[in-house]
Amino acid sequence: MQASFDCLIIGGGPAGLMAAIYLARFRRKVCLVDAGQSRAALIPRSHNVAGFAHGLSGSELLARMQQQVSDLGVPMIKAEVAALGQNGGSFSAAWDRGEARASAVILASGIVDTQPPFTDWETAVRDGLLRYCPICDAFEATGKRIAVIGPWQHSAGKALFLRDYSRDVTLLTTDELPQGEVAGRLVAAGVGMLMAPRPRLSRRGNRVQVMSDSAELAEFDVLYPAMGADVRSNLALALGAAHDRGAFLKVDDHQRSTVSNLYGIGDVVTDLHQIAVAFGHAAVAACAIHNSLPRRFA
Repeated sequence: MQASFDCLIIGGGPAGLMAAIYLARFRRKVCLVDAGQSRAALIPRSHNVAGFAHGLSGSELLARMQQQVSDLGVPMIKAEVAALGQNGGSFSAAWDRGEARASAVILASGIVDTQPPFTDWETAVRDGLLRYCPICDAFEATGKRIAVIGPWQHSAGKALFLRDYSRDVTLLTTDELPQGEVAGRLVAAGVGMLMAPRPRLSRRGNRVQVMSDSAELAEFDVLYPAMGADVRSNLALALGAAHDRGAFLKVDDHQRSTVSNLYGIGDVVTDLHQIAVAFGHAAVAACAIHNSLPRRFA
């Protein structure tokens, strides 16, 4: 017999874990299924999570939240949901060696960054040489020699943003040099521009070396990839949920998708990839779900 829940949460990053905490404290029957690929686990140290003045790592944040969810009695299943269907007003989900039914589903499955060609990139991330979120950590890169790499449509905005933190910012474009108004803004801001159509990245001491066509372009203290990402919204899209061109799930002010009782939170619905945003989405969605379900009197 399938287990039945008030809400099934797919994804165990900050968004999914926060939703589980809220719903469990609302005394709802919740299950969280997570494939163990949270982008937050890569954060070496975050300094913009309120209450942690000296920062904390993404893995530490996840561990703290997982313990809180466990203490509330929420089952956390390590698996990847392979199928999600809806029939008769409820959802059915299946994964390897498991399945469940739920009145509501929260999709908190996040994104997967397109990685640059960097040998041992995970170590570079850990040591702060390779970074992904200038909104999160540009402050820590203040005054350093910074590069942003990727197609210019993705990377130009990041380069301009980072110019507020350093005089030495270079855009390494993997397709062509920026055109028109964007090019003018980069020049006016003093952002350097180099072509890097077939880049190869490696570590040289505490710097990132960028090679292109076997010739060295430059070395940098910090490199930000801007090469796009895959949004993990396929389960919702298979149900016919509306999405934008980037495959981000469209939701309303209560985080409801266009499929009844299917909610989206965190990176799967926005390109503002922030822990604080994930927390807010989770709280809004959990309150909406709680209020939509039959009352549960003590």
